[in-house]
Amino acid sequence: MYKKTMARITVYTTRFCPYCHMAKELLRKKGTTFEEIDVSQRELRAEMCAKAGGRHTVPQIWIGEQHIGGCDDLYALDREGKLDLLLAA
Repeated sequence: MYKKTMARITVYTTRFCPYCHMAKELLRKKGTTFEEIDVSQRELRAEMCAKAGGRHTVPQIWIGEQHIGGCDDLYALDREGKLDLLLAA
């Protein structure tokens, strides 16, 4: 379990998105802290899309400077054993 990560984790979300809740729950289970940015405002969503290479769905997740993608991508990394390595870096 990771009490604290060295890399900054950023999660772009919306309030009622079930995938956002699932992604945040996995990150919490890993013992991480993360910055959550609610993209309900148009300007913040546009910022997220530009940063994510045009992806407009939420959540969009970054660990450090690495764009992880969405909830499915985060869970796939966990199944492959790669998420723990990213969190430990």
